[in-house]
Amino acid sequence: MSNSSPWYVRARLKTRQLLLLIALAEEGNIHRAAAALNMTQPAASKLLRELEAMLDVQLFERMPRGMRPTRYGDALIRHARAVVGSLDQAQEEVLGLKAGHLGHVAVGTITSPGVRLLPPVVAQITREHPGLRVSLEIESSNVLLERLAQDKLDLVVGRLFAEHDKLHLRYEPLADEPVYAVARPGHPLLEAPALTLQDVQQATWVVPPIGSVLRHRFDLMFQRASLTAPSSVVETSALLFLTRILEQSDMLAVIGADVAQYYASYRMVAILPLPMPCQMDDFGIITRTDRLLSPAALQVAEALRVAGRTAYGAGSAER
Repeated sequence: MSNSSPWYVRARLKTRQLLLLIALAEEGNIHRAAAALNMTQPAASKLLRELEAMLDVQLFERMPRGMRPTRYGDALIRHARAVVGSLDQAQEEVLGLKAGHLGHVAVGTITSPGVRLLPPVVAQITREHPGLRVSLEIESSNVLLERLAQDKLDLVVGRLFAEHDKLHLRYEPLADEPVYAVARPGHPLLEAPALTLQDVQQATWVVPPIGSVLRHRFDLMFQRASLTAPSSVVETSALLFLTRILEQSDMLAVIGADVAQYYASYRMVAILPLPMPCQMDDFGIITRTDRLLSPAALQVAEALRVAGRTAYGAGSAER
């Protein structure tokens, strides 16, 4: 066989060797890994020795109570997962084509782009590709990224924070997200001239729970104005509850600009004429670096980019 052939062709790399790498990473033990793949322990050991000989590196350290990947093993395991994941995707696409579908795209989004970006994008994609099945989840970024890691989503429109594993995630910023103060239509403060934070500091606010980014920045906004953050608060992340309680009271609430404008367009809330020096981090398209997007998912991602430029302007997330 020609030396110009890829190494894995010359070495006759087996799919079972890739599966064994993944099983060893998950089980940490050659006996359990072999059992998970329905093979004997000697057969598993032989496959591992052959793979290490191919690459001329040690992939796992043999420990008294199991095995631990070396840095070479970690690198190969990451790529093995990508290969096996791509094979799973290929099977899904083939089965979908056999069934007359163009495929399935599972998208997760946080609320703001969920009410502004995703509706026109999904409408456009399904209009142009009637055989495509799209599923959509609206949740917090943390929940969505966990589902992305579990292969339950193809892409996420959300935020990355410091605690997220950016090595295995690809992020394309779409837009910043300012926030608005809202109240029920007809609220007395809507007619107040030159509202300031001091004017609303004693009000009862509907706010996100402690620990959320928006709650932290809401409290910080008052502190930077040399004011104590409002102490009379109702904590919730449920938007349906928020709109109903505003309707029945003189409470105020803080929500993302896109959501505020959406509810205001149906006269469910009114936006207060109050400058809010408080802004969420930018959000964007998040995908996994170890998974290839299907053609259908690539089309959704491109439609999101175009819609983002139209809705927010080019480079809005860099402002």
